[in-house]
Amino acid sequence: MALAKICGLSTPETVAAALEGGAAYLGFNFFEKSPRHVTPQAAARLAAPARGKARIVAVTVDPSDTLLREIAGTLRPDFVQLHGHETPARVREAAMRTGAGTIKVIAVETDDDLRRLAEFEAVADHLMLDTKAPPGADRPGGHGVAFDWSLTYGRAFLRPWFLAGGLDPWNVTEAVRLSGAPIVDVSSGVERGAGLKDPALIEAFLRAAARA
Repeated sequence: MALAKICGLSTPETVAAALEGGAAYLGFNFFEKSPRHVTPQAAARLAAPARGKARIVAVTVDPSDTLLREIAGTLRPDFVQLHGHETPARVREAAMRTGAGTIKVIAVETDDDLRRLAEFEAVADHLMLDTKAPPGADRPGGHGVAFDWSLTYGRAFLRPWFLAGGLDPWNVTEAVRLSGAPIVDVSSGVERGAGLKDPALIEAFLRAAARA
């Protein structure tokens, strides 16, 4: 059984579907170029029913100090997800500024990209392996593309880690089998359109992850 994170939530109905399906993590996206973007105030309202039931994650890309303060004061997340070019020092600083745990995202295309894990394992609470964005992309994730899941199979990780990129209700069970991932993350794979989460797809994804 893999734990699951539903990322990019933006409506009460989809938050409810994620909670009812047993999601362990709920993600709220603060990157303005994303179709899943919400404000800290909206995220705080959406996350209220999840408090104490699932871990609340603030998804950011190279966040400013101002944004980190606003997120910390308004949303009070359990984790801040860092999806940009943050250095290990910046990961540590984000934790200090927010009082939250950190999830550092590593973009993966080949085995060589996994070498970057070592520099973040000492500072991040969790790691996330996501598919490297295609050339010319205006955002680092949420493209619905997978990397070679077998790259991670049998590897020892010093931190809990998420598998992300191209997951959906139909492939997540196989993805866990091939990768060995303990936690899976989905965003576009449970949408009926860009940024439009589908409660039925959320529920199907969570059922499949629970069987993995």
